Amino acid sequence: MDLIENKPYLYRNIIRVVLFFTFFSVYSQSNEKRIEIVSAGYFDRDESVYPDGNILSENSNKRVQLRHDDMDVFSQKSIFFQNQNSFIATGNVHVIQGDSINLYCDSLNYDGVSKKFSSYGSVKFTNEKMELNSEVLFFDRNKNYVYYNNYGEIIDSLSIINSKKGTYIIDKKKYEFEENVIVDNPNYKITSNKMDYFINSELAYFFRESRIETKSYSIFCNNGFYNTKEKSGIFKVDAIVETDDRKIYGDSIYFDDKLQYASASRNIKIFDKKEDLIVMGEYAEVFQKLDSAIITKNPIAINISKNDSLFIRADTLLSIRNNDHRKVMGNSNVKFLKGNMSGKSDRIKIDNAKGITTLSRKYLSKRDKQILTESEINKINPVIWDGNSQISGDEIILKEDLKNNIIDSLKISNNSFIIEKDTIGRKNNFNQIKGIKLAGKIIDNKLDKIKIDKNAELIYFMYNDENVLIGIDKAMSSSILMYFNEGKIDEILFQNQPEGVLYQEEKLDENQKKLLGFVDRFNERITKTKNFTN
Repeated sequence: MDLIENKPYLYRNIIRVVLFFTFFSVYSQSNEKRIEIVSAGYFDRDESVYPDGNILSENSNKRVQLRHDDMDVFSQKSIFFQNQNSFIATGNVHVIQGDSINLYCDSLNYDGVSKKFSSYGSVKFTNEKMELNSEVLFFDRNKNYVYYNNYGEIIDSLSIINSKKGTYIIDKKKYEFEENVIVDNPNYKITSNKMDYFINSELAYFFRESRIETKSYSIFCNNGFYNTKEKSGIFKVDAIVETDDRKIYGDSIYFDDKLQYASASRNIKIFDKKEDLIVMGEYAEVFQKLDSAIITKNPIAINISKNDSLFIRADTLLSIRNNDHRKVMGNSNVKFLKGNMSGKSDRIKIDNAKGITTLSRKYLSKRDKQILTESEINKINPVIWDGNSQISGDEIILKEDLKNNIIDSLKISNNSFIIEKDTIGRKNNFNQIKGIKLAGKIIDNKLDKIKIDKNAELIYFMYNDENVLIGIDKAMSSSILMYFNEGKIDEILFQNQPEGVLYQEEKLDENQKKLLGFVDRFNERITKTKNFTN
């Protein structure tokens, strides 16, 4: 009974809702800009084909012209759907918007409600100095951008750009390209799978694998940006910068062609093509004009050769070319490895033109030399290891046979000290020879012979054919010559009459079995699998 009595109330509310939506719809349509018919040669209707459409056609005097919100569309024929506020235009369609935008196509579908249209067939869009060509092009007038999804070409004053997908954001003067992007410019060529380009700033941003090629360099990256005007940029994710002389790899590379400068960080690798030199590290600066580079943060240099490559590690590495001569220098905590030979020093300098590698220690003042013991100096002196031998001195020079690219000799000018492990007796026994100067011959990356000159001293553990210790020879001579075999001292010759005594082992205290300045540094030895990168 209550429901029946309340029915008039329900009906009144339903009527109010219907009236509200009817009013809202009429209000919305009244605020929506309607498409205008500006001109047409003929008007017609065909209810069977276009039940809601007016057919507009041109004649000899008038083209069909429709206008919507400051946009004019000219065509040979248009189907105008007044209720839907839309139309289809065909035949030599020409769209004009403002003073700068023109579009030409074979046909066009326009929706006045969403203010979007799609154009088909030999589409040409022009805006100021830019021309865009595609078979299908879409235009969103609200967001003011055009885009294509199935290949297009853009021509500006200098470049021709092709891609599978492309968007031109008119207000920002920005392009967004995707898939098979190719930019042809007289000064460079860019290929990319995803790239944005800003017309005013001439900046290109890369988001997938991309390559820049010029006459003097090429660049690859998976992310980064490039200033096409200034010829500079930052390139990331497997980035590579390549010139005629070198190839630079890094997680991030900054490159400036005008300054002829590059800096790379994280997982860097620089390959010098002329010198067969590879340098790796975590940070590097490359000065192309000077043909030089500095590498810091765990740098490692590899001088490639057909025999054994030379590996170098230091806190800082420099590669410098001067008058067509390449020099590689390392400072602080230097380590090197070449075949069976390895070494350590405070500094290293490699002159590739002369084939000379110099190992030196940091500078010692007069006071340092006065207060440091001979052992303390030998502990910081450059040192090399070969086979069972340890060789140290104030400065070690390794000479290379340039023809065969192998180290063939070594030289020490002061404080020479050789230690060899006694492989027959106790492990704490060492054969030792010291003197002022040292000259050595190296064959097949192995010590062949060494000569010690001036104040030569020797301690040598002598064995018979049954490997029984005969005694310990302690001798002095002006010059001592040693021959090596399989990394061990094989023969010792005294150039002048030596002064020496053969002692029974038990007759000597432990400290008498060591020459003054003795330091065992075999635990520092560098191998391919230990201690090189630490």
